[in-house]
Amino acid sequence: MSNEFDYTKLKHVTSVDQSDREVPYNLRQSGPTKVEMLISTRVRKSPYWHLSMQAGCWRATVYNRIYHPRGYVKPEDGGAMVEYDAIVNHVTMWNVAVERQIRVKGPDAEKFTDYVITRDATKISPMRARYVILCNAYGGVLNDPILLRISKDEFWFSLSDSDIGMYLQGVNADGRFDCTIEEIDACPVQIQGPKSKALMKDLCGDQVDFDNMPFYGLAEVKVGGRSCVISQSGFSGEAGYEIYLRDATLYAEDMWNAVLDAGKKHSLMVIAPAHHRRIQAGILSWGQDMDQQHNPFQCNLGYQVSLSGKGEWDKKADYVGKAALEKMKAELKEGKKPYKLQLVGLELGGKPIEEYAPDFWLVSNENGGDPVGFITSPWYHPEKKQNIAMGYVPFDGTLNANGFPKGKIGTKYKVHLPEKYSDTPGTPVDAVVVDIPFKESFNANTREVVKG
Repeated sequence: MSNEFDYTKLKHVTSVDQSDREVPYNLRQSGPTKVEMLISTRVRKSPYWHLSMQAGCWRATVYNRIYHPRGYVKPEDGGAMVEYDAIVNHVTMWNVAVERQIRVKGPDAEKFTDYVITRDATKISPMRARYVILCNAYGGVLNDPILLRISKDEFWFSLSDSDIGMYLQGVNADGRFDCTIEEIDACPVQIQGPKSKALMKDLCGDQVDFDNMPFYGLAEVKVGGRSCVISQSGFSGEAGYEIYLRDATLYAEDMWNAVLDAGKKHSLMVIAPAHHRRIQAGILSWGQDMDQQHNPFQCNLGYQVSLSGKGEWDKKADYVGKAALEKMKAELKEGKKPYKLQLVGLELGGKPIEEYAPDFWLVSNENGGDPVGFITSPWYHPEKKQNIAMGYVPFDGTLNANGFPKGKIGTKYKVHLPEKYSDTPGTPVDAVVVDIPFKESFNANTREVVKG
């Protein structure tokens, strides 16, 4: 965007019905504004920050009030799509120390954890992890962390982008649960890609039986001589693992360099978190695809509220937000629409989108007119040779075979892309609602299984 761009011409779009939000999304289309990130002491540098710089990181954002590397290969050298090739064909390492670890420990750790998540914590065994959500009293999604159960009386919340640690301490401000709630110096990296198991075998040797390690299974190991917890999990849809280094501020180099050494024969590449691959898998990014003003049903997380009679979702105990969520669920079954917009998958035209979107690009109905929705996460799908996206469009009440809300497959829209991606500048491109995920995950999650 030119420095001469007239920002006074930007107007907030009011035709998109966000009347059920107290703070609407800012839908002004400002584009990639030319500013430089200020590095200061108000934002934390993770223990791996200097190591990311050594690996070639050239851009970053802020996540959980920590600087977060978001690019290693520069555009002139192929950019993010080079990193995409590495994760789908080889193996990658990501600095994700921004996933703060909030430890809940003590006699009431299970009771407390069960109270703040929607699924049944009592049915999560020690040394197993789960994807969970926390909701507020109104049913809004406060966070969607990975929950690690380290022992009977110890849980780690591996956070998405929010101040949920402060929230958890606030829930127990009166001390009614006998447990401590505090952030710990345990920082993860992710090892993602089809060669991840081979790398992890070389890295850990016979400490772990990787051939029989379950999805979301945990193990205590030494990496580079330092104490770590590993999980078979990740944010990509590819095969992968997370390595949580204890006392990371002290031992960051030891673990990081051990991974680099083990990865040499596997074509390991240090990359940014694979935004392109997680979109293909339909994995949501908190703060981008949903926030505290979205309820689970409208962002395809309804399965986290209850699957009657099925294990961890057959939850009888009370939890924060239960009353509001049960009311919404009942309204949906009655054919009512308790919210305005529904997250859907879209295939859309235009030139390949191979960079992060700086705005929530606008969506109009098939015949055009004022915008009625917006894109949250777009990218180019190389295998489909097609742009894909997740985004919000008006909810028409459609439910899938399992009773969960969804967009009506085949519904057509127009998407207002920036000029650099438009087939014809100023003319919106065609889009159609499709199923999520756009590409199956190595380990299919429950949302994929019950998509109906």
